[in-house]
Amino acid sequence: MSVHRQPPADRLRTDVPHSARVWNYLLGGKDNYPADAEAGETILAAYPDIAGIARDQRAFLARAVRFLAGEAGIRQFLDIGTGLPTADNTHEVAQRTAPESRIVYVDNDPLVLTHARALLTSTPEGACAYVDADVRDTGRIIEESARTLDLSRPVGLTLLGIMGQLPDEEDPWALVRRLAEELAPGSYVALADGTDTSGTMNRAVEAYNAHAPNPYHLRGPDRIAAFLDGLELVEPGVVRTAHWRPDPGPDGPVAPPSPAVSGVGRKP
Repeated sequence: MSVHRQPPADRLRTDVPHSARVWNYLLGGKDNYPADAEAGETILAAYPDIAGIARDQRAFLARAVRFLAGEAGIRQFLDIGTGLPTADNTHEVAQRTAPESRIVYVDNDPLVLTHARALLTSTPEGACAYVDADVRDTGRIIEESARTLDLSRPVGLTLLGIMGQLPDEEDPWALVRRLAEELAPGSYVALADGTDTSGTMNRAVEAYNAHAPNPYHLRGPDRIAAFLDGLELVEPGVVRTAHWRPDPGPDGPVAPPSPAVSGVGRKP
């Protein structure tokens, strides 16, 4: 089952950059517009390693979902801030381990909505759905997710690069708490975001924010770790993204770690 809504006309604009499409450009994708490419090039000029952060985050998603579907035994996933389809999307990773897994994707980018069918190719045993919603609308997200997920059972919630899109005055920490409160005990939250620990990264984000209608907010590692307060941290805790349970051997991290951190917490 899928949940689709036609986005408002003012969200269909392509003459201003959107974070999901800029991220797609940085990952070498084709689902972006000139405004997104221009913003991406502005970031690359100030911080050439930004594409590494994008790749680190996608790799973390795959490792976290493999952990959740495998070791943790999670069979339901709520992916908020989905972004554009690429390799190893949440349902692909989860259903590779457990074909019966059920996944709900949430995003508010109309281009992601256009590509939703690519995200809804579930195994026969499982299910995929797409909800067109803003991360701030937690009530609607939970209500529509409940059409696909059994919220009385544990869920793996992923929030990758999405909390940085909310300013402090909106209290994104409370938003994460509200989402976690709606999930059953034994659920997990996987979260990743960029930190303010690199001067060049800070300047790159400032350059991006000068052109973007929705600025990105870098924070210190401790403030990002605070999103998982009240949860039981999975080892190794909140660490540099490339260092969270890296794959062994040649596929493990070889480049210097990016100024981004990631972690996974379990709801008691």
